[in-house]
Amino acid sequence: MNHHSAAEGPAGRPAGKPLIMLVGMGDLSARVLSMLLGDPATNRVVLAGRDTETIRRRGNLALFTATNLGLHGSVDTVHMDLRNVEATAETLARVRPDIVFMGGSLQSWRVITRLPREVFEELDEAQFGPWLPMHLTLNHLLMQAVRASGTGARVVNASFPDAVGPVLDKVGLAPAIGVGNVANIVPALTRGSAHLLGVGAADVELRLVAQHYFSHYVPRFGDAGNGAYHLDVRVRGAEASADIDHRALFAQLDNRLKRLGGVEGQLLTASSAVRVLRGMAADSGVLAHAPAPSGLPGGYPVRVHRDGGTLDLPEGVTAEQAVRLNEVCQRADGIDRIDDDATVHFAEREMSVMKRLLGYDCPSMKLGDCAEWADELAQKYAEFAARFD
Repeated sequence: MNHHSAAEGPAGRPAGKPLIMLVGMGDLSARVLSMLLGDPATNRVVLAGRDTETIRRRGNLALFTATNLGLHGSVDTVHMDLRNVEATAETLARVRPDIVFMGGSLQSWRVITRLPREVFEELDEAQFGPWLPMHLTLNHLLMQAVRASGTGARVVNASFPDAVGPVLDKVGLAPAIGVGNVANIVPALTRGSAHLLGVGAADVELRLVAQHYFSHYVPRFGDAGNGAYHLDVRVRGAEASADIDHRALFAQLDNRLKRLGGVEGQLLTASSAVRVLRGMAADSGVLAHAPAPSGLPGGYPVRVHRDGGTLDLPEGVTAEQAVRLNEVCQRADGIDRIDDDATVHFAEREMSVMKRLLGYDCPSMKLGDCAEWADELAQKYAEFAARFD
């Protein structure tokens, strides 16, 4: 393990400060890293990936930036190739991270946004569900390594957690909690509710139950589409849900509250991740929104503690109802159901878009076949995208 920070030896560390490992050093993890170094509770970090020279430089950039701001954390670098489960387990056992942030996937959701606009919009009709193999494959490998390492590290997953969590939960390998998605829409809904109610945003507390489809759809189109959800609004603790016109609320997200998306939009996902990571690091019990707490499908309001998140649902909503709602919303995202043996059945309507455009057709997928489906999807997509270069 290469040490790059002489500023903080073990003696300089507060007792019990967690070691946070970031796996997959793309754009999202880089943003998360900068935010983690801004808080003494989360500034002990190790970066893991295949290209150690590049990630070491990325770590140093974040470290020097923090130093400019008078913040002195530590960033170490370690080699990790998730396709080698045994070596990954050995690295985890040696480094012993308390929390592992999973930012890696075989194909970022952003890739298809680079297509010509009308082509992207046509392919986007397939929703996110059919792309599951790209996000499940590396998570499955990581979780097998975590189990083999015996470290008890808690994994926080940023790669399609809404569906990855419940699939891996069927085989006892679910990450502790996910980030993004449901969390990404809560700030805009909070500000939109405050606007409609004529109060300050700080006085509004939202609790939203919704799967990825809803949080992806509403900001783009200003309505809920086919998304099932439950929204609870309180003002200074008093129930205000009945005073909110959902259509007027959602319409703002495609109007006065429209934000930058794409790569720049990942700043928002990073902040949702850091809210969860800070809550875990400090065992704070902070209210947050997160997908797949303990492997549940879709997204929920949670209280964050050291082991992840526990549901903090609005009054009158049971855990069973919330799960059912998210499973309905998951169908709109192109995943019909997940069997008890972790076999995923994709929705016909959404998969038919993939078949028509890419020549890719996967009606159902066993967990053990995930990597093969990912390879096929990558190849078919590369051939498709090449037509527009």
